[in-house]
Amino acid sequence: MQLDTLWTNARIATMAPASPGLGIIERGAIGARDGRIAVVAPVDALPSDLRIDREVDCGGRWITPGLIDCHTHLVYAGDRAGEFELRLEGASYEEIASRGGGISATVARTREASEEELVAESLPRLDTLIGEGVTTVEIKSGYGLSKDSEIKMLRAARSLAHLRQVDVVTSFLGAHALPPEMDGDIDAYVDVVCDVMLPAIAGEGLADAVDAFCEGIAFSPAEVTRVFNAARSLGLPIRLHADQLSNLHGARLAADLGALSADHLEFTDEDGARAMAAAGTIAVVLPGAFYTLRQDRMPPIAAFRTHGVSMAVATDCNPGSSPLTSLLLAMNMAATLFRLTVEECLIGVTRNAARVLGRADSIGTIETGKQCDLAIWDVDRLAELVYRIGFNPLHQRVRRGN
Repeated sequence: MQLDTLWTNARIATMAPASPGLGIIERGAIGARDGRIAVVAPVDALPSDLRIDREVDCGGRWITPGLIDCHTHLVYAGDRAGEFELRLEGASYEEIASRGGGISATVARTREASEEELVAESLPRLDTLIGEGVTTVEIKSGYGLSKDSEIKMLRAARSLAHLRQVDVVTSFLGAHALPPEMDGDIDAYVDVVCDVMLPAIAGEGLADAVDAFCEGIAFSPAEVTRVFNAARSLGLPIRLHADQLSNLHGARLAADLGALSADHLEFTDEDGARAMAAAGTIAVVLPGAFYTLRQDRMPPIAAFRTHGVSMAVATDCNPGSSPLTSLLLAMNMAATLFRLTVEECLIGVTRNAARVLGRADSIGTIETGKQCDLAIWDVDRLAELVYRIGFNPLHQRVRRGN
């Protein structure tokens, strides 16, 4: 067997679903050929006919799959530090939005920015994630809220993948907020999303999925259903911001419509958790937003465990409710605030995050045939990746075998 690279003398957490726990191989090796994993096995069980172009001794370090940030709003212009100050003074998320702040403020700045300016502002955020071992990142639109501006955002997101060694998965989030020019006519705006934006974006192949914000300050379940039916008619998978600020039964809606994931979920009830489990819809918990908004109601983690709902963890990187560019810190928050276990956190940023993006067949685990995306860590225990704060122990990041 010919290999381009063999990483040897490593402790490997494969995250393979058929293996118990994290799928650990002590004193293991990973071989890559043409950017894919050709062999993963204990060192003493490697095939005898290996021909190796390059061998890397990992010195007993841990290897996990490359990390996956499966929910971000990474592309935007400006910041909302002023709103952070208002929240410190007691203003709520809803109050700020009613004054023209919140998403609307970022929409104004993003519309003014050129595609090149959006790329330049987004690169430092992306670089920070890459520097912590992220090899795949999802990026949503939703700060344009017009056909041209949403297309501009999605093109900027696609451009990032050409400027950095990272895979970018894009989501069209036109149903994020109502733009000011619609003068409160939400039905007319949903028509624009379904009849104008979606066909144009799908026609250019700019979106890998369609998302929406189902909330009292955003879109109702009926309005979201219209958007998702249009998305599915174009062959696009769906995801949903659900039950973040109130219980509009968004989790059940996501499950009923076959969504890949429902995200946030602070107000999800037992029925919603049960429906998600039955549909295989993954719960994406976003502790950065919970922390920043100082929420006091947690997602129903116990119900997710009881009913067998798979959980993923992400940064929700955005300028308002989660200005977070550390997936390592997001794991610590998920453990500390939501009481996820170390195993749940690590699987949540690898195997389950890949499922959220519909890419479990190619990334998220260390298995033969998968894309060779790896993170090599200078830690004694994998728990350190979740336990430490402000600590980046990444030794090396490998993407597609390089």
